[in-house]
Amino acid sequence: MFGNRFADAAGPAGAQPDRDRCGCVGHSTRTRPAEVSFHADRQDTASPGWRHLLALIDEAAADGRPVFKPFVELAPEERRQIITLPPTIAGLTEVRHLVLYGTNLVRLPPEIGAMTALEVFEPYTSHRLHWYPYELTRCTRLRASTVSTRVLYGNVKFRPPFPSLPPASEVDPARLDPAVSGTDRAGTCSVCDGPVSAELHQVWISQAVATDVLPLLVNACSAACVAALPRGHQGYVATPHRGGPGLVQPASRR
Repeated sequence: MFGNRFADAAGPAGAQPDRDRCGCVGHSTRTRPAEVSFHADRQDTASPGWRHLLALIDEAAADGRPVFKPFVELAPEERRQIITLPPTIAGLTEVRHLVLYGTNLVRLPPEIGAMTALEVFEPYTSHRLHWYPYELTRCTRLRASTVSTRVLYGNVKFRPPFPSLPPASEVDPARLDPAVSGTDRAGTCSVCDGPVSAELHQVWISQAVATDVLPLLVNACSAACVAALPRGHQGYVATPHRGGPGLVQPASRR
């Protein structure tokens, strides 16, 4: 018998589901869709769950705790209200172990890259997280991760597609739509950390992060920063790309 190491990672159950169901990418080569889109959800920053999460992050930053499991402390209805994390996670510079088990998250903010002490990252069974921000690669101490890889865009098991990203000429960085660009803000470049002002170049790249290969969304300030990106992980699309149904991926590996 194997123990459930996530037994204390989820909050108490409620009368209603604490997350929405998601079948965006399918679950096999037979059920994968020909085309996928970003989740269009926008965070309600007036909700009780958001306010509670902000308070929990402030507490964790103040006491310097090494392990942060915020969703354990939220009520079921509050957990369902959270579809991203606040930018204030940048202040969690002493957190070494981040647990986001079974959440309703659809995206993570680039500020996660400021959590430079992070060593263990566990968003397991957060089935609406199909991609991660490129800034996660700035967490250079990361050594272990537990991700539900079958829900990832481009995963090696059955290669679901990536959402199409618009060309830079069609993007207004000041008015981003999460249904189109995956996010509603991109203030700094994922590559050079400079400001994103006149144009936004978005591309996908698959890279090893800790013990998983993740599809990473890059928000770059220029074509030069896109050109400075590394090659994709072996066995994945080799170069940065804008996704879409026409993208040719390597064969799946079961």
